[in-house]
Amino acid sequence: MTAAGDRVSALDWKQIERDLDERGYALSERVLTSGECASLVALYDNRERFRNRVDMARFHYGEGEYKYFAYPLPAIVGEMRHALYHGLAPIANRWAKALRERTEYPRSLAEYVKTCHRAGQTRPTPLLLRYQTGGYNCLHQDLYGELAFPLQFTCLLSRRGKDYEGGESLLIEQRPRAQSRGEAITIEQGCALIFPNRYRPMAGSRGHYRVAVRHGVSTVKSGTRYALGIIFHDAK
Repeated sequence: MTAAGDRVSALDWKQIERDLDERGYALSERVLTSGECASLVALYDNRERFRNRVDMARFHYGEGEYKYFAYPLPAIVGEMRHALYHGLAPIANRWAKALRERTEYPRSLAEYVKTCHRAGQTRPTPLLLRYQTGGYNCLHQDLYGELAFPLQFTCLLSRRGKDYEGGESLLIEQRPRAQSRGEAITIEQGCALIFPNRYRPMAGSRGHYRVAVRHGVSTVKSGTRYALGIIFHDAK
């Protein structure tokens, strides 16, 4: 496993689970060094490493762009994806049980990816995102087919306050029969945000209920912001 994969495995997963349950998101310690962040940013202009480029403005997603990696994924991205899934799958299964869903996520990412491929979801979804001055990402959910893993991961590759200003990560929860609740979250280079893909369970007086979650990025006031996104279900 790469050093980054080892760092992911060594995260305090009990604390991450508590934070996800209590706050709806978790912040990780540094999992990528500044050199590893720079190496990933340097891949951005290498067309051979990506299967698709999306101009957000064209689709009214925001202002900026992102590129989906092609298989095989860069080693550091692939190892992190495997290590993250290993830590998150038990949480995903507990959430599914709390929401009385019949879904059961397998123990390994390799098994889950096979399930995606059998469902016709065969295109990799880890991506690099780039926002320049004035860039932003509208609130959304990353759904690419019938299958969707309930948690995902964004690691900041740029230096907040040096490479860019603004560009906070946004999370909005819509609770039933209540107004929306929002969070603006800052992340440091090499650290990451773990958050729900589309909903999470919340304890109520009659058991758990489903809270819808959307995410985005606030306007970058100056500079350029790069981030690595890791999603666990593949796309159609």
